[in-house]
Amino acid sequence: MSFPSSQLRAIITGASSGIGRATTLTFAKAGINVALVSRPSEKLEEVAQAAQEVGVSAKAYGIDLSQLTEITPKIQKIAEDFGEIDIIVNNAGMGYTNLLGDTSLTDWQQVMDLNLTSVFQCVRGILPQMRHRGQGTIINVSSIAASNAFPQWGAYSVSKAGLAAFSKVLAAEERANGIRVITVSPGAVNTPIWDTNTVQADFNRSAMLNPDTIAQTILQAALLPAEAVIEEMTILPSAGTL
Repeated sequence: MSFPSSQLRAIITGASSGIGRATTLTFAKAGINVALVSRPSEKLEEVAQAAQEVGVSAKAYGIDLSQLTEITPKIQKIAEDFGEIDIIVNNAGMGYTNLLGDTSLTDWQQVMDLNLTSVFQCVRGILPQMRHRGQGTIINVSSIAASNAFPQWGAYSVSKAGLAAFSKVLAAEERANGIRVITVSPGAVNTPIWDTNTVQADFNRSAMLNPDTIAQTILQAALLPAEAVIEEMTILPSAGTL
């Protein structure tokens, strides 16, 4: 069974910029109602407003996903406030570069918390509702770094490899409940992650993927008929791995 996109409701994390922003607006243009999750900011409200102008229901929920114990109940409250959630796109995360031997425990834990454990907490918040309804789509944004060894990207790679493994096990556990789990692993994408103070890299950003390209791919996966699933997708720039 499939549903008209105008009846669908999605949560998108990291929605204020980059892939999350692009996915929010792409979903909105497809008629999917969107609940935006990111740290409270004017940017998040602006993206919600842009989605509303397309003609869908859109609402911003300012949540700091580094506060792990608060995530699950807040995701549950979104479902209560916004309506039953059909799709969750776990996109929020951080970039980090450093030699493994020079990575502090504090930095390591921060990367794991945001890129992996926050997704675990988001999923725990939405699973009971999806199980009750016997349907749902969980899309986790990983990275090609999950399966490739890039020097100085160790903590990031481990967090994304953990996310890919998490997705596989979750898919196996929840198929019987009608829940699909999809892992999207992009190559380099031209987003503000490259401008953060935790990333030191000198890549040609003009050769990277555009966030809209990833968003379109996520949309296509989300709108597959319920009897089908693309469990893993790898998307590379045509220029190759950067």
